[in-house]
Amino acid sequence: MKKLFALTLLSLFASGSAFAAANETTNPQQDKMKACNASAGDKKGDDRKAYMKTCLSAKPEKKESKMAMCNKKTAGMNKDDRAKAQSECMKAS
Repeated sequence: MKKLFALTLLSLFASGSAFAAANETTNPQQDKMKACNASAGDKKGDDRKAYMKTCLSAKPEKKESKMAMCNKKTAGMNKDDRAKAQSECMKAS
């Protein structure tokens, strides 16, 4: 009976430690909240609320595709030069 009680206590302690370790990791929303809090600085009251609302609801900018970037670089060129320049642009890193 004492062994069963000791094993039960040991398993409860082990599961509690695992639960605590799992809670130490952060998710992207928590990271975003930390960044917004840091950038809010000394703002107070309604100014802070408005800033936090816009900061937390902001979506990250999409990275421009390589094709769109090459199209912008070759705009205004004649057909043959444009085709060659786009080919070289797409091959480049």
